[in-house]
Amino acid sequence: MELSHNESSTPSRIGDRSTSDVVVRIRTQEGRDDWIYCHSDILVKKSKYFADRLSDNWPTCQILDSRNCVEVYCEECDFDHHITVLRLLYVTSDVSVTELSSVKNALRTLRVAVELGCPQIVATCVGYLEAVPWEESEEEEILKIIPGMGSQAEPILARLQPVNALAVVRIFLAAIRFATSSPPSSMNDLKTSAQEQLEYMLTEDDDAPLLTADDEIKLEARQCVNRLLARFVNLVDTLLGDLHNSVAEAGKIELFQSHLADLSWASQIVTKLETLSDFVYTWVETSVNIVKVAERVCPESSLTGTKLKVLEVTVKVLEAIGYGTVILPTTKRLHMIKVWLPFVRFVKSAVDSVGSDEENDLTLKPDGELWQSMESAFVSIILTLPSSEQAGILTEWLENKHIRYPDLTEAFEVWCYRSKVAKRRLALLDGNNPTTNGI
Repeated sequence: MELSHNESSTPSRIGDRSTSDVVVRIRTQEGRDDWIYCHSDILVKKSKYFADRLSDNWPTCQILDSRNCVEVYCEECDFDHHITVLRLLYVTSDVSVTELSSVKNALRTLRVAVELGCPQIVATCVGYLEAVPWEESEEEEILKIIPGMGSQAEPILARLQPVNALAVVRIFLAAIRFATSSPPSSMNDLKTSAQEQLEYMLTEDDDAPLLTADDEIKLEARQCVNRLLARFVNLVDTLLGDLHNSVAEAGKIELFQSHLADLSWASQIVTKLETLSDFVYTWVETSVNIVKVAERVCPESSLTGTKLKVLEVTVKVLEAIGYGTVILPTTKRLHMIKVWLPFVRFVKSAVDSVGSDEENDLTLKPDGELWQSMESAFVSIILTLPSSEQAGILTEWLENKHIRYPDLTEAFEVWCYRSKVAKRRLALLDGNNPTTNGI
């Protein structure tokens, strides 16, 4: 007896018209129309869609070229992937990576395989997409397509699922310990990346912060930053000793600049975590020595850039004081004005005088927001001082050649108004005081 094609030891081949008993007609609204000569035993075995279409339960069956015909309409963009799925139905072994070739092809092949109910091809595509890296554009397409495919495609999304809160806390704590550990300069790129991601984790943008800091997180972050501050203070003291000996090692100066960069970042973190007090107290106590080091120890070639980095940290401290985030006594507030006001004037003047040859040095051209924030912080702090202290500061400002910056006009106006109406206002208060009325 002659063997039929499905009983023969020779595997059936897609497009083999001589053994085909069914035509799959793939069509689009744009007019594309391909006839694919196939074999019903393979289609029925490997595709639920074709098994249904070729079953006795399907109400009508078209005939084309003396064969059963199954018409499949699809979008133009999926046309080639329907051909691919039909071809893959004929693969006798596992589908290889080269046959899927890319994330884009695998994703669209998967979509067609799901529609046609081809579990083997679906499993292969899912395994491929779950294992390979994705470009950002591919990830966005995956997020659009995969969620609608049900549980069979869920493994693909495993890398995008939110992790539990404990895992987030662990990685945050590990990262902040490393980011504040002052590693060797050869690890600066790693440290900077950790710092950037820590700040991102705490930032509220289109999404909520990745974690909400509890007391444990705040305590650990505070301790990490305090250790960084302690190393910085010790280095400042060492550099001052070198200053007295007229020698400052280049390595120590480089470390000073590295610590400043770390502290500029750390000030952002402790601000977000609302644990700024220790940072402010330490900076206030060390301010005089920091200014001395910045003015006299650093080499001239890096002088202005280093001073600007000092100011990036200082402005955070001054804002915390000026806006009442951290409460300091009058003497400390006055101390900060007397230490930093002359230094800021000098640096601003140096930056403004930078010649055209250095215009491309971005480190010498800070964002105008730095100067505006510094000026606003000075005004806020000055207006919290006793009026007599305000008068002394404003007198010095009016007589200074750098009167343009910081512009203390607002503080001057408020001081004039308060001083002019002071007697009347206080007299009214005395008149309303029961003690002064003999009651």
